[in-house]
Amino acid sequence: MYDHIGLKVKNVSASVRFYEAALAPLGLVVSGQNADGAGFGPPGAPALWLNKADAAGPGAHLAFRAATQDAVRAFHAAGLKAGGKDNGAAGPRPDYGPDYYAAFLIDPDGNNVEAVCMKAGG
Repeated sequence: MYDHIGLKVKNVSASVRFYEAALAPLGLVVSGQNADGAGFGPPGAPALWLNKADAAGPGAHLAFRAATQDAVRAFHAAGLKAGGKDNGAAGPRPDYGPDYYAAFLIDPDGNNVEAVCMKAGG
């Protein structure tokens, strides 16, 4: 159902310390970190992203896994029709990964919601 989640944090270092300690018993580790954020998950597969808070940007980020690229396009169209705001039309995102195909919407509460398919031509 979920592919990944992004949370905004005020203090990246403090949040990394907290999540690193709290998630370690669950087998989850820091998969990457810089001054602006960090990714947590099973080794090599981050699914929780902590990002330095930016008051101008949207709220939380939630990505749903889609089975096909057609489903990503349908998600975007249906979300717009239901009152969502476009935050990135369906299409490839090669800067995220070679087979990353996604669309982004801002929901009525300001959260960034994504559908992603990672199957080439899918």
